[in-house]
Amino acid sequence: MSDTANENGKSVKERVAAVIDQIRPYLQNDGGDIELIDVDDQGVVKVRLRGACSGCPSAAITLKMGVERNLKAHVPEVTEVVAVP
Repeated sequence: MSDTANENGKSVKERVAAVIDQIRPYLQNDGGDIELIDVDDQGVVKVRLRGACSGCPSAAITLKMGVERNLKAHVPEVTEVVAVP
């Protein structure tokens, strides 16, 4: 799926990366960061949370309610966002 291009010629992975780049400053304001690892053929986005976000009790909420919701809204192919170590 990450190689499938939309009408603008951008792949799913490129569009996911663009949305993550928009989210990143909010995480960095709290001392954290996010790294895109992969987007698989089922639309599962794998990310690594860094800094203050790594091990933060609110990280799961940030991941699902912030990152996943934004990605699904902007990249309809996204089905889920999971954190990897």
